[in-house]
Amino acid sequence: MQNKIFLPGNGHQLKALLKQTDVKEKTILIIGANSEEIAKVFLDEGAASVMIIVDDNASLLRSRLILTEESRIPVRLMEFDNTDFRGERFDIVFAQSSISVPRRNKILKEVRRILKADGLFCVGENTGLQKNTPVFVTDIWESSGLAPLNINDLNNIYTSRGFDILFEEDLSYTLKEFYISGENLLKNNINQLSEDEKTYNKKFLKKLSHESNAYLRLGADKHIGFKMLILRKAVN
Repeated sequence: MQNKIFLPGNGHQLKALLKQTDVKEKTILIIGANSEEIAKVFLDEGAASVMIIVDDNASLLRSRLILTEESRIPVRLMEFDNTDFRGERFDIVFAQSSISVPRRNKILKEVRRILKADGLFCVGENTGLQKNTPVFVTDIWESSGLAPLNINDLNNIYTSRGFDILFEEDLSYTLKEFYISGENLLKNNINQLSEDEKTYNKKFLKKLSHESNAYLRLGADKHIGFKMLILRKAVN
């Protein structure tokens, strides 16, 4: 599982969730691209249903290509802060490195709306590690459309927006492995991709190359972190 999930945090976020809760017979929504392997694990663990939503056409095409032979996992194009789902639809919402963006607050409001009473939200966020972030790191975040919070401020954002924290873990230590794997992926597989695959993955590959170089060689490892939370929808 660890090696198949290619996102910041690798498979550690999912592993922690499965250790903390039983997903059997649960309805699960996954927010964000590159989550196909996560969805497969949830089904293998007995989830009643699993759906992925992405917010751009390239990610939609990529996910559908990967899941061509897996009809049990629908992938839909939606804005994360304005979904088509009715209220209290899901038992679990899972987001790994997909909502550390400027519209985070609106997304959290929408997650609360679509979670069932006492539903769980498992989220992994890109974070800053220092109070003063250098320009080259903020440039990386801005070019990727990210708006990370300082790791010490993350909990308060969620508790102040209607979530109770059940579990937390700093997964910053996993990032070196993630970026090394990313460089190896680019080096070993780029020439093996079809033109369609290169088109679907163009934005992701460019972002990965830039971030990997900064993290592994330019000192960004002192400033870029990753933290996961398991939260319960607080009862008003």
